[in-house]
Amino acid sequence: MKTIILLFIAATFATTAVAHNGETDASGCHTSPDTGIYHCHQGLS
Repeated sequence: MKTIILLFIAATFATTAVAHNGETDASGCHTSPDTGIYHCHQGLS
């Protein structure tokens, strides 16, 4: 029973780390809708 509960908790936390919808500018950056902070996911090529 403990294993099932732990798996449920792990799955719950794993799904909270989802990616955003991919709307980035040409530099791979965007403004986070949650925080309003502009950040980049990749450097310039």
